Amino acid sequence: MVIAKQLAVFLDNRPGALARVCEAFEEKGINIHALTTSDTVDHSVVRMVVDDPQSAIWLLEENGAMVVEDEVLLIDNANKPGALAALARTLGKAKVNIEYLYCATAPRSRKGLLVLRVDDASKALKTLQSN
Repeated sequence: MVIAKQLAVFLDNRPGALARVCEAFEEKGINIHALTTSDTVDHSVVRMVVDDPQSAIWLLEENGAMVVEDEVLLIDNANKPGALAALARTLGKAKVNIEYLYCATAPRSRKGLLVLRVDDASKALKTLQSN
């Protein structure tokens, strides 16, 4: 469980926009650990955690993309019923708000990666580490 930088990138909602970002990262050796997208009529917001956020920011901005940095928690969580409920309950009792999260787990995996955007990352980290 760590606090990491997440990048929110605003892209045109057009075919190939995400491919161009991924290809640019590939050329520079930047690995994507987590990614989610949401769309509107004219643009997509791509949120991602990468292994080299500073290089990714430089590369994206050099190519005209708008990038916003946020702190998120990266948590290896158990892939079983109730695991997310327990985590959310713990944060709720500590008055830490989960603003959004995204995650993925292969069906047979024992753990999955949760990416949580919370209102106080340091407090959330301390709370979860003490439980």
